[in-house]
Amino acid sequence: MTSHADTLAPGDVQTTLNFYSPPPSGEKPHTYLQPGKFRTKNWTPVTHDVVIHNARGLEDTFGLDISGFEFVRHESAENEFRDDATIKARYYPEIEKLLKERTGAKRVVIFNHIVRRSYEDKVVDGIAVRGPAYFVHVDQSFEFARTRAQDALGDDAERALKGRFRIINVWRPIGAPVRRDPFAVGDWRTLSVEDDLVPVKQIRPERPVEIFNVRHTPRQKWYYLKEQTPSEVMIIKNHDSLDDGRARAAPHAAFKDPGVPADAPERQSIEVRAIVLDEE
Repeated sequence: MTSHADTLAPGDVQTTLNFYSPPPSGEKPHTYLQPGKFRTKNWTPVTHDVVIHNARGLEDTFGLDISGFEFVRHESAENEFRDDATIKARYYPEIEKLLKERTGAKRVVIFNHIVRRSYEDKVVDGIAVRGPAYFVHVDQSFEFARTRAQDALGDDAERALKGRFRIINVWRPIGAPVRRDPFAVGDWRTLSVEDDLVPVKQIRPERPVEIFNVRHTPRQKWYYLKEQTPSEVMIIKNHDSLDDGRARAAPHAAFKDPGVPADAPERQSIEVRAIVLDEE
């Protein structure tokens, strides 16, 4: 790997991320997801060297409509996140309030959350937990985003989706500052929708979905918040129905920091996903 040590700012990380490369056959890319089994796919992940920049001290240069993400200090009354019912009853209202404050939205509908506590997907204390996601992606393609919102909004979808809607994630460490498997996010200003974002069908038992995988280009810039604490959240836009030049999404992935010991504590996190509406 080419060394960039002489150009790295304090906290920047020289590492690799896993990107998309197309199926050799030329067919449309897809991934089969079966519970308890390995994923099968007709496209090939490819690893590229990248620098992931430390966002500490740069927080004011980012924003949901500018870069597609932002970092915010936010205290929560929750700290364990081990019971789904408690998460929904106590944590969801905190996130709804936060997203209204940060976006000016009138209505926030949280449709799921993911707790990650280990390298592997498994069930702990009766709760499904997932390991870090190491491939660069956006949670849904622009085309599939409306379907995702319709599912979340139910009978009210037709009325609610006449105006602007966004899909936004709020990512928070659990328990301790993140050292192992930190979370990287790509700056929208350095992406090309046409060249970099690739719709990939995920075929699941319950229903197919479509996400964006990401092609690598040298112009892309990647960021993380070094040793992000449980009192700091990353807010990530995954879709914006407005296409007027503002950021519409921010690709993201976990990554390996070669400067962190292999026996460092496993990263724990909770990610909440929400439909954000400008109107009630």
